[in-house]
Amino acid sequence: MRNRLLLFLIGLVTVAGPVAIGAVTSPNIVVLLCDDLGYGDLQCYGHPHIKTPHLNALAAGGLRLTACYSAAPVCSPSRVGLLTGRNPNRAGVYDWIPPALHIRPNARDLVHLRKSEVTIPQLLKQAGYATCMAGKWHCNSKFNSVEQPQPDAARFDHWFATQNNAFPSHLNPENYVRNGHPVGRLKGSSCQLAAQEVINWLDQHVAEHPDQPFFIYLAFHEPHEPVASPDELVAKYRSVAANEDQAQYFANVENVDLAVGRVVQTLERLNQRENTLIIFTSDNGPETLNRYRGANRSYGRASPLRGMKLWTTEGGDRVPGIINWPAKQFAGQVSDQPVSSLDFLPTFCELAGVHPPSGLHLDGVSILPLLNGQRVSRRQPLLWCYFNSINEHRVAMRSGNWKMLAKLDGGKLPKMENVTVDQKPEVMAANLTDFELYRLDQDINEAHDVFATEPQASELKQQMDQQFKELVNHSHHWKQPN
Repeated sequence: MRNRLLLFLIGLVTVAGPVAIGAVTSPNIVVLLCDDLGYGDLQCYGHPHIKTPHLNALAAGGLRLTACYSAAPVCSPSRVGLLTGRNPNRAGVYDWIPPALHIRPNARDLVHLRKSEVTIPQLLKQAGYATCMAGKWHCNSKFNSVEQPQPDAARFDHWFATQNNAFPSHLNPENYVRNGHPVGRLKGSSCQLAAQEVINWLDQHVAEHPDQPFFIYLAFHEPHEPVASPDELVAKYRSVAANEDQAQYFANVENVDLAVGRVVQTLERLNQRENTLIIFTSDNGPETLNRYRGANRSYGRASPLRGMKLWTTEGGDRVPGIINWPAKQFAGQVSDQPVSSLDFLPTFCELAGVHPPSGLHLDGVSILPLLNGQRVSRRQPLLWCYFNSINEHRVAMRSGNWKMLAKLDGGKLPKMENVTVDQKPEVMAANLTDFELYRLDQDINEAHDVFATEPQASELKQQMDQQFKELVNHSHHWKQPN
């Protein structure tokens, strides 16, 4: 009888409004996203030199994830996946989005986060949240233009952003736009400027609406190239770095840590810290040193993972992940359960007591059970399909402890930066081949392929085939202009 009454009360809370967890209702939510930060780039993830005391404190007072994944191994689709809770291929964002300075091959100048996509801020506003975005947007090609939706179309009340990277570097950028208005050259580091924008917004919001919950998406440019760091921080690392460029990278990561610390201190000053859920993570793995001209300061570490950014192996999309929420009692815990940025939207919706539109296919699930010390149950495995990957296995799947990789038509399908209507038949006809299988809880660096010997390989192959076909059949394809 008591259990039935408890279920009835939970049902009333879910229908009536925000989810209550103990004495906690509708938390403030802050997502802190780094750019190209590697799995091994933080002190609390084992980096031997970089000092990250503020992130260490968040991890020590919260939950550190050892199997946290980005939605894609490259920036734009990763961000679209985070904001929508859906595999970014469904939105037609397959690769990084270049600025539409001219018509590019494969209709890349058309690519953007369409207004029809349902986003985290859109849903949270239905629950009464105020929303703020600062930092790197990178979800459209025509930035700050009426020709494509901008952050306000995703339902951010306030935004302060750039299309892609801070220009000309992280120091004194000149390409920030605030609510549609270019602000010109600024003085300071990009991460500190974005953090200050959030701090200013918080001060005003809490003063005017002290009881209104808020959602903040703070997307740092660091440590993506062009890396540039304050000299006083660089000086701290010159004695341990291999060269000046590496010292610049180490300092870049510490600068992010300092920016995070300032935001956390502001939440404490405004008495908002106790019921604020903070999630810190990265959009993908680290850049490969000297992969392109200008990547001379890309000293990020994916260690002990295989591959880097643009790979479908673990180094491409397994990233740092820290969850901190003082109102919840999981201080100092470590979890090896797979968590994806695709899970943020359904989790936040459950916390806020709102429901995504019926019929909307979400690829993430609520990880609220994890925050309550339980196992997360997934309806489907995590799937990545990156048609422009550096490694030949362009499709990857995480199912339980298993990671499966596959080529497309034996590697014969051409690499694609975008998928147009004309290319759709070729993609839909492609078959997964050359499978590899790894037991990640025993082989985190994917060194031992057990596809030929593992009894579950056939079942996992069938599962991956089904998930891949479903995804390509329900992905958006852009129409190439005449």
